[in-house]
Amino acid sequence: QVRLVESGGGLVQAGGSLRLSCAASGLTFSGYDMAWFRQAPGKEREIVAAITWTGRGTKYADSVKGRFTISRDNAKNTMYLQMNSLKPDDTAVYYCNAVQGPFTIATIRPTFDSWGQGTQVTVSS
Repeated sequence: QVRLVESGGGLVQAGGSLRLSCAASGLTFSGYDMAWFRQAPGKEREIVAAITWTGRGTKYADSVKGRFTISRDNAKNTMYLQMNSLKPDDTAVYYCNAVQGPFTIATIRPTFDSWGQGTQVTVSS
């Protein structure tokens, strides 16, 4: 059974930083491209960033380019999202999932139908 557990969220002031983690189990983590998604209140879930199974390929939504960095450690079955220069518009619940490759930000699709509980990120102005 695939299990994805997000952590690292919290309340931070605008301009601050957070580092999110996604711990995966029940799958061969190193065999999957992975991604971070987020869902703000009243909005649809949207892609934030994605990374290939090797970690050498990354893509970002325009809204986070230059501020967020996605990475992974296949030895630890964990993916990360370093978020810097946070803005109130970044406030959302952040989720991770595997994605189908090859991918582009415009066409990316999650692999698994079930999602973890997510981690709340709140950025105050």
